[in-house]
Amino acid sequence: MDRELDRQALSALPSPIARAVAFVAILLGGLAGGLIGWAFVSLQSSGGDNVPAALGAFVGSVAAAAGTAVISVLGLRAMGEWRQLGDRV
Repeated sequence: MDRELDRQALSALPSPIARAVAFVAILLGGLAGGLIGWAFVSLQSSGGDNVPAALGAFVGSVAAAAGTAVISVLGLRAMGEWRQLGDRV
């Protein structure tokens, strides 16, 4: 009877710590992408206008955060599947 209750309580949801680490990784990825985008555009442009550099920072941060989010979600899903397979044995 206890084994049936244990099997029903299993979940593929990652732990809160893993989700927090993934969230921080997304923020850091966005920060790094923003810095790279700003540096890339500011090196390419001349003049005192900061709008192109700001747009480069925005595009870089959004693209890097989106890419990091995809990798984080895939990693969290894989962790949930591994835990679920380990509980079956």
